[in-house]
Amino acid sequence: MRIALLTEGGYPYAVGESGVWCERLVRGLGQHRFDLYAVGRPSVTGASLPLPPNARLVRAADSEGTSGNLLERAALGPARAARRAYGRRDRRRFTEAYERLATGLCAEEDTTGDTADGLAGAFAEGLYGLAELACERGGLPGALRSDDAVRALEAACRAPGARRGAAAAGLPDHLAFAEHLDGVLRPLSLDWYEEDALGAADLCHAAAGGTTALPGLLAARFFGTPLLVTEYGAQLRAHYLSGTGADRSAPLRTLLAALHGRLAAEVYRQAALLTPGNAHTRRWQERCGADRDRIRTVHPGMAADRFDGVGEDEESGDPATLVWVGRAEPAKDLVALLHAFAEVRTRQPDARLRIVTVPARDPGAELYLAQCRALAAQLFPDEAAGAHAVGENPVSFEELGGPEAPTLEDTYASGAVVVLSSVVEGFPAGLVEAMFCARATVSTDVGAVVEIIGGTGLVVPPRNPRALADACLALLRDPGRRYRLGAAARARALELFTVEQNLAAFRGIYLELLSRAPVRHRPGDGALFAHPAEAHVPGSWTPRAVTAGTGAPDA
Repeated sequence: MRIALLTEGGYPYAVGESGVWCERLVRGLGQHRFDLYAVGRPSVTGASLPLPPNARLVRAADSEGTSGNLLERAALGPARAARRAYGRRDRRRFTEAYERLATGLCAEEDTTGDTADGLAGAFAEGLYGLAELACERGGLPGALRSDDAVRALEAACRAPGARRGAAAAGLPDHLAFAEHLDGVLRPLSLDWYEEDALGAADLCHAAAGGTTALPGLLAARFFGTPLLVTEYGAQLRAHYLSGTGADRSAPLRTLLAALHGRLAAEVYRQAALLTPGNAHTRRWQERCGADRDRIRTVHPGMAADRFDGVGEDEESGDPATLVWVGRAEPAKDLVALLHAFAEVRTRQPDARLRIVTVPARDPGAELYLAQCRALAAQLFPDEAAGAHAVGENPVSFEELGGPEAPTLEDTYASGAVVVLSSVVEGFPAGLVEAMFCARATVSTDVGAVVEIIGGTGLVVPPRNPRALADACLALLRDPGRRYRLGAAARARALELFTVEQNLAAFRGIYLELLSRAPVRHRPGDGALFAHPAEAHVPGSWTPRAVTAGTGAPDA
């Protein structure tokens, strides 16, 4: 099977969770051929991961619109510049399509489903109209930032029934939105929609929704290629929570939220199957209008073997030590954790807390970490002068990879209880790692925490230091309960969250989607008997259910 894998700034270039998952998928499903399409990778040239024999980088597009393959990127130049300037007819086609798209974005929805469906349909018509124009004319050369586009957007914002926030938008907002829209819709102008590119794929698999899935959306439109969308965190949620647009005006934020909401809804509506990584992401997809019948939760796979040494020795670690591991950022709520530990320390004086941070490039992480250090010094004034080392100070701040915490395995093995204190989470991978290590956990009820824990750990409300302290003390004072919960956590993690179960799920999904898709003969495929004869017979060939114990099909 030929899979077009769509990634955003990820495999084979980026390091991180998305890149690791893509690499495991490609290497684990070696019987399939993977054509990699990297959307939005950085414009600077960076080292790429080595590709296995069953994968090749077909296209890549950076944030400036440069498109090409790994070896020819510099020679190809900008992505699909127009063959010639738009004439009157093409300008009219662009304006009509853009007006439909802008109407779908700016009009206010009421409580009736018909109106909502009509606006979503208007957005979709405008989007596909622009895509067809770009395909025929070689791209959208600055048209999305043209005066015609700005005037069409301004008219849609001021039309009767427009969103209240959009109606207040001024010219600076219209220009800023046009610039953002040009970046979001850049995949429309890429040279990916040819018979030897996405047109040759049996299946498009997008590693995220939104802009990443847009080329797959167009491949489904132009070629009928099934689209599979995997999300381990809802892109729309990430856009809403992003702090990068804090300086934007309220009308501009309204327009951008409408754009990303409409695009997400169209991707969910057209995808053959959605595979969220957890129930939290699944709920976001359903809120955006995704059909429940086309959603199937597939938990992300994580390498469990690296934690075998810790998981098989549940008695390791200091029985009075709490461990926290993660990125230092306000969403992790280390402030609440420190206040909770002050309560723990009052009631159990020998308790210790290790805060192990993952190295981050965000300059705000150091500032937040400095604030947390200052708070720890205030909460433990008599011991603040001591060295920050486990055994000498009740709270230690360390960095993963340092001498005190060289590896994750060593970090989790050092304590009896692993704590997660976040106020915002998607799928907390660190919690699964602690479960692989057979550690009892105390977590706040955010994101997919309850789904992951499943009764094998204690869960408390977020922003509640007293509840967090009580749960930690309950486990610190009961070694037998810690052991039972840790063993159950490891068994659950090995059943649900391994690389093997993730690969097995996608192996079956690929075959299922291909069996539904119509057979497409391509010139020069040349393989004798590549398509079985029964594939040409009309009607359903899905086997009927077999009655248990009789071996006969149901009547």
